[in-house]
Amino acid sequence: MRVLETFSDQDFRQTILRALRLLAVISVVGALLLWWKLGWQSAALLAVGAIISASGLWEWLRLMSAVMARMDQGGVAKPMGMVLLGFFLRLAATIALLYVSLKVLNGSVYALAAGLALGVFALTVEGLRLVKAWTV
Repeated sequence: MRVLETFSDQDFRQTILRALRLLAVISVVGALLLWWKLGWQSAALLAVGAIISASGLWEWLRLMSAVMARMDQGGVAKPMGMVLLGFFLRLAATIALLYVSLKVLNGSVYALAAGLALGVFALTVEGLRLVKAWTV
């Protein structure tokens, strides 16, 4: 059985990357199914939601990596300006992308919500995998 003290930054990174991979696979399959059933607009809205979810996971990985590197250095301050700037730029781009996609595409709003929820689903699956690997 693995103990929590051995959980490393690399384990965290691998978990997020596996969640991103799972999100990509589910998004492609879901978009193809929605395209077949509801049309390309709904498939595009699912893709927009999945892209926003994936970018959120990626930014979370970047933020946590920067914070962990800062903590591991023993109090030596390393500028995080670029990481925070990227975070706020992604946030602004997300708002713009949501607005434009809802205005232009006339697909199902539920497809957009499903795309946004895929990030949470992928993290939940990876979290359950971690619980199983670290407790059994």
